[in-house]
Amino acid sequence: MIQYCCDGCKQIIDPRDDLRYVVRMEIYAAMDTAEIDDGDDDRDYLMEVQEIIERGEDAENDRLGEEIYQQLRFDLCPDCRRKFLQSPLARETGKQLYFSEN
Repeated sequence: MIQYCCDGCKQIIDPRDDLRYVVRMEIYAAMDTAEIDDGDDDRDYLMEVQEIIERGEDAENDRLGEEIYQQLRFDLCPDCRRKFLQSPLARETGKQLYFSEN
């Protein structure tokens, strides 16, 4: 039997008793269209990014690939799922008050 561990709290998740949630994320470099030359209309930027990633054989190219695209996967228990949904970017949810310097 496969044993799962919550990536949030490190608690063992028993598949017979507990629900397990999977979070998948993709992080990729944004290609702003405003910076693209009008003469490059036929250019396939996604294909170029894919080729850069596929060429990456040494450590330098691996770091470049990670700067362009990453896929992440996390297993979460019900409590950590609830916390994640409340603040997906791990920001504090409480309001901060700012006072003037008077």
